[in-house]
Amino acid sequence: MVEPTQYGREVAHELTAILSFWMRHSLDASGGFIGRLTDDGRVDPTSSKGSVLNARILWTFSAAHRQTGNADYRAVADRAYAYFVRHFLDQTHGGVYWSVDPVGQPLSTRKQIYSLAFAIYGLSEYYKISAKPEALQISIDLYHWIEQYSFDGALGGYWEAFSREGALLADLRLSEKDRNDPKTMNTHLHVLEGYANLYRVWPDAGLKRQIRALLATFRMHILNADTHHLRPFFTADWQPTADLVSFGHDIEASWLLLEAAQVLADAATADAGDAELTGQFRQIAVSMARATAAGLQADGSLYHELNRESGHCDTHREWWVSAEAMVGFLNAYQLTGEAGFYEQSVGAWQFAQQHLLDRERGEWRWGVLDDYRPMPGEDKIGFWKCPYHNVRACLAVWERLRNKPLAIS
Repeated sequence: MVEPTQYGREVAHELTAILSFWMRHSLDASGGFIGRLTDDGRVDPTSSKGSVLNARILWTFSAAHRQTGNADYRAVADRAYAYFVRHFLDQTHGGVYWSVDPVGQPLSTRKQIYSLAFAIYGLSEYYKISAKPEALQISIDLYHWIEQYSFDGALGGYWEAFSREGALLADLRLSEKDRNDPKTMNTHLHVLEGYANLYRVWPDAGLKRQIRALLATFRMHILNADTHHLRPFFTADWQPTADLVSFGHDIEASWLLLEAAQVLADAATADAGDAELTGQFRQIAVSMARATAAGLQADGSLYHELNRESGHCDTHREWWVSAEAMVGFLNAYQLTGEAGFYEQSVGAWQFAQQHLLDRERGEWRWGVLDDYRPMPGEDKIGFWKCPYHNVRACLAVWERLRNKPLAIS
């Protein structure tokens, strides 16, 4: 078994490797970052640039600089901030464009709440390292945009997508793979993630109220209390529309939900209710980790998705799922002291080392098929292929192992 000190050294080394890849290959000579790099190393100069990718790059290099102090990471974070503010912010109607063209002109001006949430996540992280008032103010403005247009004051939660001017769209889908439903687990998870990070630097009473409401929404509607898995898609009044298990989202949410509750409990304005809420989500985190662990394969990986209605299982493995498993299972170990959770975290890392890390070209592959062949036609850098999941996993595991030494027996 890999000892905690060795695990920490390995992820610290991998952190450097991933960030070095992005510094070498993602910078666009015309400004910002390229839109697409194929798995075999070809840049697509015609590719659009997505706000989600660029917000995630901003978060990644800001968080990496905050934790390591590396000046090169700060320089990339500065570049990401400047490009994002100049090209993705809608200066007329507020919010964030979904995409821009290769030279930075607005391409899709729809306002996807998922994207605004990641903008808040990245901008608030950048504020931590820069102390630039405008970075914080933009984060606050985006929060208010979401609350003005997307919050459902009658039934709770957030609507998915809007026109540039803020009109609810008929096509709400985040991607072609998703259902066209008005409310989704995925968007709510990342709104919570962005709001929690903003609260760290702006402990506003209204923001706190909405974080608590989001946690209640997860407890009442999104989390299945019988299975401890998340329900993914909903009608406006929170009726589930699909019976799917997304293993990666389950293990990711297990620690993100607790982290959001802990952010409230750690604030100077915390009260007894915040401590109680954190206790509830500690139990939820462990229950979700146990439920996810039941889906682990012998090689330490998690399948992608299970359709409980048809029984069909997508057996490919995607990079982000293993990254989130590293954090989620380590978090469960720290909550329980159960060595099995630690071994599952290490197992996810070892699967990534063996099957996902591209030793020849760098970074992590999008994923592998059930026979471990790389998934064909997927990007190394792209609209959805980003450094956020695997860098965050390395940062989180490294930080947890440094700050809370583990004794594994």
